[in-house]
Amino acid sequence: MSLIDGLNKNFENRVRLGLMSVLMVNDWVDFTEMKELLDVTDGNLASHSSALEKAEYIEVKKEFVGKKPKTSYRVTQKGREAFQEHLVALEKLLGS
Repeated sequence: MSLIDGLNKNFENRVRLGLMSVLMVNDWVDFTEMKELLDVTDGNLASHSSALEKAEYIEVKKEFVGKKPKTSYRVTQKGREAFQEHLVALEKLLGS
């Protein structure tokens, strides 16, 4: 098994890596805050968050606050475990 086999392809993109990093240390983060933290466009954040949601790594909550829609994200247990495994694989790669 090569050192890169442990890396998770879902986290290779910088936006997904950033999104997961933010969610690992926060309970819920709303769309606007995440967009500002990562400095990405609406469409870019939406497409990457959809991919992570499809993999069941994040949960997406859509609600209305007053009359305005609000989208928030949080990491799932499956996502937390997958991301931690990815970080371990990165550390092994860096240590070799």
